Amino acid sequence: MTTDTPRIAALYRYPVKGLSPEALESAELETSGYFPGDRLYAIENGPSGFNAVAPRHLPKVAYLMLMRNEALARLRTRFDPATHRLTIEENGEEAVSADLNTPEGREAVAAFMKGFVPHELRGDPRVLASPPGYRFTDARDGYVSLVNRASVQAIEDMIGAPVDPLRFRANLYLDGLEAWGEFDLLGKVLETPDGVRLKLVRRTVRCAAVNVDPETGIRDLAIPPTLSKNLGHSDCGVYAEVLNGGTLRAGEALSLVG
Repeated sequence: MTTDTPRIAALYRYPVKGLSPEALESAELETSGYFPGDRLYAIENGPSGFNAVAPRHLPKVAYLMLMRNEALARLRTRFDPATHRLTIEENGEEAVSADLNTPEGREAVAAFMKGFVPHELRGDPRVLASPPGYRFTDARDGYVSLVNRASVQAIEDMIGAPVDPLRFRANLYLDGLEAWGEFDLLGKVLETPDGVRLKLVRRTVRCAAVNVDPETGIRDLAIPPTLSKNLGHSDCGVYAEVLNGGTLRAGEALSLVG
């Protein structure tokens, strides 16, 4: 088992599923809660049956996402959590800026997507807002996601090409562990100096979304098959449950409880 000390190298949220990551200096986690500001919205790819009154987890293919809609990575988006305004840039120019708290704003973003990926739609797109207690995460329980940057480096060595860690769209990026050392910590609890506790609960199985370059939107690598060939699995990263909430800060160390 690895004995290295992990450190939070970076924090990210993804306000709209499939769209741009946003770097954070800190994040306020709630016990048993989701990562703040993460996957608040999703763009439905045709009728999915999603019910905001009684939401249930749907497979990611119900929405526009990078596994099948790599063109999304060519967009640059900004989200203001105070106003819920989403700004989308295409080719360096503002394409739409809309308040996702309003029907008109959501319709404006849906109309843009209808023109941006017309041949990838199964029906009219629709911007969905997460109801209380629900997020549009890949994991059914919406756990906080972590990726070990040493494991990403190991993937680079396997492939023989640079691999941007943002391909993995994690909330926390960790330094200070040996490659794949995060798997040794499953079932264990990591704690920040201020007492935030994260229990690592399961590995993250990777799909074709990680093959997409987050800058160019080009599907240029074959990461899951490479992992399967070299390691016998396609896992990279882990999910964590928030046992004790509080402030996470980029740069701080995590200690192993017990």
